[in-house]
Amino acid sequence: MAKHNNGQPPALSGYRIMWLVVFFDLPVGTKKQRKAATKFRLKLLDLGFEMTQYSVYLRFCAGKEQAESYERKIEQAMPNAGKVHMMAITDKQYENIRTYQGRNREQSPKNPEQFALF
Repeated sequence: MAKHNNGQPPALSGYRIMWLVVFFDLPVGTKKQRKAATKFRLKLLDLGFEMTQYSVYLRFCAGKEQAESYERKIEQAMPNAGKVHMMAITDKQYENIRTYQGRNREQSPKNPEQFALF
């Protein structure tokens, strides 16, 4: 890891830290399609993504390079049918998300616990 002049590692910037969002619409009309969709969702969970909605998954990444690495893994796991979108946003952009449960606004999302380990 690069060091600053004072010997300390550089601070993580809200503009460098990324959130990788994967959202998809997969066919589930046949048993084979349901199995492929389930396999894809389980792969996302295995990669450390959290489900925010049934077909929307989110993962914290330390930077663009890590996000791109996960994008490649997801591309390999995609089913043959359906549509998958991936979008990387900065932590600063993620801070602006507004979440509602019904008409009640929830607290802003917090960084995951692993953030404190860096």
